[in-house]
Amino acid sequence: MWVAVLFVLSIFGAQLVRVQAFDASGVQLAALNKRLNSVVVPALRGRIVDTKGTVLAASVERRTITVNQNAVATYERVIEGKRVKVGVVGAAERLAPLLGMTADELVKKLMGTSGYQVIAKGVSPLVWREISAMGIPGILSEVTFEREYPSGMTGAPIVGFLGDDGSVAGGVEQMMQAQLAGTPGKEIYEQARDGKVIPWAQRLSQPAVDGQDVRLTIDADIQWFAQNTIGNLVHAMGAKSGTIVVMEAKTGKLRAVAPYPSFDPTDLAHTKASALGNKAFQEVYEPGSTAKVITIAAALEENVVEPMTGVIVPNRLRRADTTFKDAHDHPTLNLTVAGVLAKSSNIGTILATESMPAATLEAYQRSFGLGTKSGIGYPAESAGLLRPAAIQTGSERYTTMFGQGMSVTAVQAAGVFQTIANGGVRVPPSLIEGTVAEDGTFAASTAPQGVRAVSQQTSTEVSQMLEEVVGPGGTARHVAIPGYRIAGKTGTANRVADSGAGYSGYTTSFIGYAPAEDPQFVVAVTLQNPTAGVPSGGSQCGPAFKDVMTYVLQAYQVPPTGAASAEVPLVPAEPLVPGAPGVISDRKSTG
Repeated sequence: MWVAVLFVLSIFGAQLVRVQAFDASGVQLAALNKRLNSVVVPALRGRIVDTKGTVLAASVERRTITVNQNAVATYERVIEGKRVKVGVVGAAERLAPLLGMTADELVKKLMGTSGYQVIAKGVSPLVWREISAMGIPGILSEVTFEREYPSGMTGAPIVGFLGDDGSVAGGVEQMMQAQLAGTPGKEIYEQARDGKVIPWAQRLSQPAVDGQDVRLTIDADIQWFAQNTIGNLVHAMGAKSGTIVVMEAKTGKLRAVAPYPSFDPTDLAHTKASALGNKAFQEVYEPGSTAKVITIAAALEENVVEPMTGVIVPNRLRRADTTFKDAHDHPTLNLTVAGVLAKSSNIGTILATESMPAATLEAYQRSFGLGTKSGIGYPAESAGLLRPAAIQTGSERYTTMFGQGMSVTAVQAAGVFQTIANGGVRVPPSLIEGTVAEDGTFAASTAPQGVRAVSQQTSTEVSQMLEEVVGPGGTARHVAIPGYRIAGKTGTANRVADSGAGYSGYTTSFIGYAPAEDPQFVVAVTLQNPTAGVPSGGSQCGPAFKDVMTYVLQAYQVPPTGAASAEVPLVPAEPLVPGAPGVISDRKSTG
């Protein structure tokens, strides 16, 4: 028996020597690995703020509450002076009110043998402090961040949103992901069986690098006013959708980009997919008469016409395989080129500018920013549709002169008027002013370079003609703002059907700038398929333009100058004679 006992003890001794001496490092490492826990430390996502620092999107700290089910079962409390084991049920009764759950629901999450189980997400730090103070074994938390959007539906189309899983989706959130995201850190520590950190044990940490704040050119006050205005207008006009764009005339900075319908970035489950994104960048439409600004400017620049050139405008005009007409039937009219633009005559525009080669007009259209993206980098932005002159059909050669057979975005359309307002120099629109580092250092974005589209003289002449649009003989007489000179243009275009086959409904718009003698802001208002009343850019979109422009001028304290406008006659002083010098008619004769 003694031999047998000694033999067994010798085996134990040998095993002990192996474990404690020969395999000591390996055993220690295995034990350490069981105690070590690695946790990703999330980076704080940068804020998105407007030009004045108003917060449009920010991340706030939240806690994900977890449980080690083995440890929580040992929970004890002092009740009436005695320490009593209350276990899972006792823990659930204390935690449930703080987590917004019933005790029965929580018991199911706490009971089991799992060492890690999530029981609640999105818990505020204040609530977590109350939970932590209870000292319930096995109840731990992980730091997370929740994205909040103080501007709600007003800023959502610009800012974008984060999905439930933290993925970026559209807007500035996606566009500036590299700057906003930051770099996560890591923390490695030793933990006990109940999941708590072992004091004084090994601990390594790599701090997270927070994301940068992004400052936009958007003015939250202007955005709010524009968003509410277009929302009310869409409902009042029974329209499918609409947009308002506010742009600084001299810099191209976008102060508001407001589409409607919008969406609630915190309630995506009840949002239609068609409402996500930003139609001002992504939806294209045929602009109609607002595009005549480019056509007339090109003709002036090419010395094809002058503002006072006479145009005899018939009721119908046959070109290629199409008979063209104006918005309303009329007898033969005697107009100047200024009158053609002010009264928005399709026939007059064709007659006045058709001597320009199609390729020449296309070149001007592209110099005004049509057919190319803005350069902002907004997700899913459209470049619009502008067919090269070489492949245009017979009718397209003429329809593009008055804004049909081509498509633009609302931002592109606003950019056309910014070009004229800025003396013929197109400044690509900008949305990002810069980024702000954690230490408060501001890094400004590179300002876009202006590109001359037409001369100062041409832009001045066009601007004078656009003032006549809101004058007594124009198509938007009720758009005038007391004390300010306004230049603008109405647009009423056939709208391509949603199916893509043929036309259905209309697109109406009014785009203008003020003060006309020293332009500061461009406002573009567009409606898609309005059904209330007669389709008209002047009557349907003009009042909204007036409201928004008035608000912007007051917000930025732009004073009225009181300077008188240079009136440009819309009709010639004498009746026009076909073939006479300085007269354009269907016979295509000019002086």
